Amino acid sequence: MDNHFDYELSQYLEFRDKDVCRRVRQITRQEITNSSADKLKIRVIEHETAFHFSYVMNIVAGIKRALDEGRKKYVLILPAPNPNYAFVAKMLNDLNIPCHHVHTFNMDEYADEEGRTAPKDWKGGFQYWMYHDLFDRIRPDLRMPEDQIHFPNTSNVNDYSTMLEDMGGADVCYGGIGWCGHIAFFEPHLGREFVGDIDGYLDQGSRIVDLHPITVCQNCLYADAGSAGDWSWVPPKAATIGPRDLKNSKLVSFWNGFGAGESVWQRFITRLAAFGPVTPLVPASILQMIDSELVLSGSVAADCSTETSERRIEIEI
Repeated sequence: MDNHFDYELSQYLEFRDKDVCRRVRQITRQEITNSSADKLKIRVIEHETAFHFSYVMNIVAGIKRALDEGRKKYVLILPAPNPNYAFVAKMLNDLNIPCHHVHTFNMDEYADEEGRTAPKDWKGGFQYWMYHDLFDRIRPDLRMPEDQIHFPNTSNVNDYSTMLEDMGGADVCYGGIGWCGHIAFFEPHLGREFVGDIDGYLDQGSRIVDLHPITVCQNCLYADAGSAGDWSWVPPKAATIGPRDLKNSKLVSFWNGFGAGESVWQRFITRLAAFGPVTPLVPASILQMIDSELVLSGSVAADCSTETSERRIEIEI
């Protein structure tokens, strides 16, 4: 903190260790791949276009590799809708790659105040956009059977983690770190009772949760909320996977590349998750304990400076 103005962090935040925040904030672009956690590998893809192309290629290559190996099933946990999914579908179609061996489990879905998940036809929901951007774009002769496409919902959420375990766990769990540090919608306030019990935390599975205020703010910036900052469009709850589902995955592959230019909110939370303490109050910090990779865009990897730049407007008279 500034030596001339010290303050306690907001009570809305679960993790409030100022010294840790100061330390991780100072991690430079050159240092960010130097994780001391043996199980976490960090790499940077500098150019934004290359970053997004690599994400698409990573998904498609995994599907093709499993097919070539003759595997009967290839299980993916997929994160929230993303326009890049349309490129996944196009590549599968153009290369004639069958997906009959692919089983998908989406990370999460919105729910109302009673815990009732959004219907498939609600345009603010993840299920709607996953079909719009990905599943409905894959040619019918290549597409995975409908009963191999899964979303957490009111009926199955208490058994969703078991469904994944019955499949042998995910081959790859894709995702990204949320602004508050969440994984899927497993929010930091859910970790309060597990402080000091990380093993107990890692056993926590799918459920209906209350969304953290920072998550509501984050998600109202995206296209499915009109990119208008309309927090009234974001429901109060969600169905989500839990830490247990990441722990049981053969690989957790998180891709952090939201934003560009000066407003890149993943810069700080990436550093806190990867270089701070492993704590349930920063859910994504468990990446340090499980087989995982963290791929960063150049914008996210850039220095996390809080110094205010002087700005001048030159006025000609």
